[in-house]
Order: sequence, then C-alpha cells, then structure tokens
Amino acid sequence: MSLPKFRVALRGEALLTHPRFNKGTAFTASERKAFGLTGKLPYRINSLDEQCQRAYDQLQSQTTDIGKNSFLQSMKDQNWVLFYSLLTRHLRELIPIIYTPTEAEAIANYSHLFRRSEGLYLTFANRDTMEEDFLEATKGKSIDLFVSSDAEAILGIGDQGVGGIGISAAKSVIYSLIGGIDPSKAIAVTLDVGTNNESLLNDPLYVGWPHERIRGKEYDDFVDKFVQLVRKYFPHSLLHFEDYGVTNAQRLLQRYRNTHAVFNDDIQGTGAVTLSTLMAAIGVTKSKLCDQRIIIYGAGSAGLGIAKQLRDAMVSINNIPVEEANAHFWLIDKHGLIRESLPDVRDDLKEYVRKDAEWEEFQSNGDIKLLDVVKKVKPTVMIGTSTHAGGFTKEVVEAMAAGCDRPIIFPLSNPSRLVEVDPRDANDWTKGKALLATGSPFPPAKMPNGKDYIIAECNNALIYPGLGFGSMISQSRIMTDTMIIAGARRLASLSPALKDPDDALLPDFGDAPSVNFEVAVAVAEQAIEEGSAGVDWKKEEVREKAKERLWQPIYGEYVYDENGDK
Repeated sequence: MSLPKFRVALRGEALLTHPRFNKGTAFTASERKAFGLTGKLPYRINSLDEQCQRAYDQLQSQTTDIGKNSFLQSMKDQNWVLFYSLLTRHLRELIPIIYTPTEAEAIANYSHLFRRSEGLYLTFANRDTMEEDFLEATKGKSIDLFVSSDAEAILGIGDQGVGGIGISAAKSVIYSLIGGIDPSKAIAVTLDVGTNNESLLNDPLYVGWPHERIRGKEYDDFVDKFVQLVRKYFPHSLLHFEDYGVTNAQRLLQRYRNTHAVFNDDIQGTGAVTLSTLMAAIGVTKSKLCDQRIIIYGAGSAGLGIAKQLRDAMVSINNIPVEEANAHFWLIDKHGLIRESLPDVRDDLKEYVRKDAEWEEFQSNGDIKLLDVVKKVKPTVMIGTSTHAGGFTKEVVEAMAAGCDRPIIFPLSNPSRLVEVDPRDANDWTKGKALLATGSPFPPAKMPNGKDYIIAECNNALIYPGLGFGSMISQSRIMTDTMIIAGARRLASLSPALKDPDDALLPDFGDAPSVNFEVAVAVAEQAIEEGSAGVDWKKEEVREKAKERLWQPIYGEYVYDENGDK
C-alpha cells in the first residue's frame, strides 16, 4: 500500500498538538529534522503497531468503562491515526466504550468531564452571530459531513442540553471508523436551544445555555438558519440529524429531505437496519415482506421510522399501494393500540391509526394492550422500541409463537437494561423457533439441540456509515428512500442466516467496515441509476471510486511547505 503524502505548514509544538497530523514517536528521523521535532521527542522511533500496543496497555489500566471512554477521548484529541488504528484493532471490544452504551454516561456527565471543545457549538443566545461562528469553525475545510443534534432525546436518557455534542462526535467517529470517511471532512454540531432537564439547569458547572428549551417558530427559525448555512457553503455535504425529540425529528426530516442530502439516523438508520434484519429473517422463512403482520411496540421516532421504512420497502419491492402496506402494521404506545378513539394522536401517526370497529370486543376494557393485539392479529413480526423493560412478557411471546411457525422478534430498545425481553428468554419460550435480533449485544442463546444461537445485533452502525459514505462519494443531491432500500438490501444479502437458518440474521459486528463498504457501493450505484448523483460516473466505476475515497488510519509521508495544510 502506497502511503498518502501531505504538504504540511505546521512545525514544532503546533504539529505535535494537531490531532490530524501528529504522529508522536512515529515521526521519522527526516521528518523530525524537517519539522523541528528532534529535541521535542524521545530518541526511539516507534511503529504504529508499537504505539497501539502501548496505548492498549494504558487503556487496560483504566478500571471503569467511563474511564476508558475518557482515555480514548483524550487520545482522539491528540492523534487521530493512533486513535482510529487502536479502535480498528479492537473493534468489538471498544465500540461499546466510545459509542453506546458508555457514551450515554459520558454525555450525562458532560459538564463535569469537560476538558476541551470538540466541534461546533451553535447557541440560541448567540443566534445573531451564527453565520460568523459557522464560518470560523469551517474555515479552510472541505466538509462532507455535518452530524448535528439538539440533544432532546439522547440514547434513552432524554434531554441532555449541550452534552448532545457528545453523540454528534461519537456518530462522527463511527462514520470514520466503520464508514471510511476522512475525519477532517466531518464536523460534530450541537444546536444548543436550552434544556428542560432540571438537574442541568440547577447545576452550577453546566457549560451550556441555562435556559428552558426554545419551541415553536423561534426553534424552527434557528434550525432553518443552520440548515441554510450548510446548504449555502457546503451544498454537496450530508447533514445528519441525531437524537432530536419526537415532535421535531420526523417534521424536520420531511421539511428538508427534498432540498438537501439529509439523514436522520433515529428514523431512517434504525428503519434501514431493521429492514435489513427483517429481509434476512423472511429469507429464512421463505415469505414475502408483504406477507408480514407487524406489531411495533413503541411509537416514538424509532418505532415510527421503522414502520415507514418497512412500509416504503413493501411499496417498492412488492409493488402495492401505500394504503395496503399501512394495513400490515399495528403500532402500540403507552396508551395501547393507536386507534381512532385515542385523543391527541400525533399527525405523523395518523396513517397507521386502526379503526375502532375492528376492536369493538376490547373497547369496554379501556386501553387495548399488547397481549390483546397479539392474540387477535397473530403477528409474524414483533418489534420493540418502547424502552419498556420486560414489555414482551412470557405470555405475550408464547401467544405469538402459537400463531406462527417462526416468530420474528426484535426487542431493539437501548440500553440493554431497557430491552423488551431478554432474547435468551424469548428463545426458550418459543422452544428455539424465534428469529431474534436486539439493539444491544447479548450472549448467545441455547437451542433445544444444545447449539448456540447467535443473537444478531440490530445496530444502526452496521448500515448508516455506509449510507452516508455512499451518499457523499456520489455527491447525491438528496438521500432518497430507494437509496436507503438499496443499502438495506445489500446488507440483508450478507446475512449468515441465508446460508444456515440457525445462524445470526446479521453479519458479525467485527465485519462492520467491510459490510458498510458494500452498503456504500449499493447506495452510490442507486444514486447514479436514479439520477440523484452529482458525479459523472458509470455504475461499473463505483467500487473502484469508493476504494479511492476510503480513508484509513495510517501515517502518511510529510513534506514541509509553508503554504501546505495546517
């Protein structure tokens, strides 16, 4: 592999403190001389492998996951190549440290762990200088990816105010680590519109804007100003919306999706990876997507996003009308089945509302519960996004298993303590018949024949980095539903269960980088085929073009140039 070459304008301390270019003890003798580093580094020159071993040994001295998270954040601030190279070598072990579930704890304690800024902070109180602040943060950069959050609905822990920059930064890391996106072309953004978290408002160390959340027109205008800056200065970039509240997530996605390449991971990413997993499962059951009767337990952003993604795939793949596809879904929230007589049903749920006449026998009992729906509908698929721990009870699971041969059960809530059912219990209660996937990693279940059944991890990180990379390399003007479906179908085609029905429904998470590359190729090919791409490529060229754009954590060769990068 030929090393990348860089013309660098930094010298001495400025170079050693620049995480993009710093090599630490890996600077060669000639580089040390050329960049004024000879007296600033110890004599021994280390390889990247040696640096990774030292860093891993230091990491192991941390006794808590949050301590490991802080150690890795500090490393990222010092040396990008070493940080990403270490993560690549220990992917399965360290993803839970730098992403879910440990990152949630880091975000909840953001103001108390704060050491240095890590992105672009756009605060409502400073809205008059937003363009100036935006341009200062992006000056001299070629940004392909903006990952933004208003932090209202973070990782199952709710409103975290300015701490939401942590999830934006973590998502950016995953894009580079698994998706191959150059970290110098990505930026994490927090839209600090206040917080309704009383513990933050009352915390004297809180570093965000200590004000209750802005709502309504002021909120919309603030978000719109940010989006228009992205469109104006970086028209070919991807804008990723992350952990926006349920009242805003779907609305903002619909507002901007036809004018810029925008992506909401909670809605589209969760929906896409769930679609992939379901397509793998129906590959095992030898059935069609439009044959499924689907219960979604939890009607927030994730649940609704899954419903829409599965519905749109039914329409596209099985060529049926939207109304017919909608009839395959039963959505349940804390008030029970979403139906006509429920008060204050959100506008974005109304196309899934069930008619009261279908449920007359249950009306006198108040809310129509999950068990009622399972017994009446006899679902083939049950998906949990409720964060209601234990919501899929033994009675519910056994009732489902009585109604179909291979129940497809996806308890997806995060973190694992909030999962609707332990997949090992679901496996036992269905006598090994269930096809299972979860949102967090779980140990294998035991089949009746004593064989281990690997629980697929229905993790967005198996697909969203590839969706993003495919959109970016094709310079797609918008992220279309058909691009997402193309990526989901490519992921489903890689399912181990298609070769062995008792194997996992999704590829091993350790293979996430190669899996996401395949997703990216499929997405870019679809963008070119449908005419939404901004590049003049043939479909046959996409794979090689994608390889050329793939960023890898290796040290390049540096030449000093006062007009070079800095």
